[in-house]
Amino acid sequence: MFSGIVEEAAKVVAIEKDKGNIHITMECSFVNELKIDQSVAHNGVCLTVVKKTDKTYTVTAIQETLDRSNLGHLVPGSLVNLERSMLMNGRLDGHIVQGHVDQTAVCTNVEEADGSWYYTFEYKFDKAMAQKGYVTVEKGSVCVNGVSLTVCNSQDNSFQVAIIPYTHDHTNFCQIEKGTVVNLEFDIVGKYISKMMQYK
Repeated sequence: MFSGIVEEAAKVVAIEKDKGNIHITMECSFVNELKIDQSVAHNGVCLTVVKKTDKTYTVTAIQETLDRSNLGHLVPGSLVNLERSMLMNGRLDGHIVQGHVDQTAVCTNVEEADGSWYYTFEYKFDKAMAQKGYVTVEKGSVCVNGVSLTVCNSQDNSFQVAIIPYTHDHTNFCQIEKGTVVNLEFDIVGKYISKMMQYK
């Protein structure tokens, strides 16, 4: 379980293909605190630490993960938003994030707004999935590349988020531009409510 509060934008140092999987090796400041079999969110995708050295650690993304996320677009030098799993005795600063990415979206516009930025994202709309809660709502929560954000200008297949300078500078939002593919995780609370409404 995660909160969508990114700890670090870490650098990919190696990508190794292995049949349908990829092994992603990263450098980060807290690698000495990680353990084998630990869960870490990568651009919002929960992956397991499978190997580590003094300076790096490695995770594996299987085909299902690659099909639903932007991890297959990573190359050495890419920045990836990292978050370790939530401590149960801490404050929930973002929103409940599972690390189970639902689909990808494409950035269609970045607008500078006198010290902050508005990012617009467009995703494939499916009415059946929308009825199951795979949608955004005005002022609701959405997770973009593992970052907990508030939705504005919610449409059927697009939405905007406003990014403050701290988030821009400390996550991979600093690399997102028009055409960039990002990961989306819709709000789990909305999914449960939608499911329960089917049984009314």
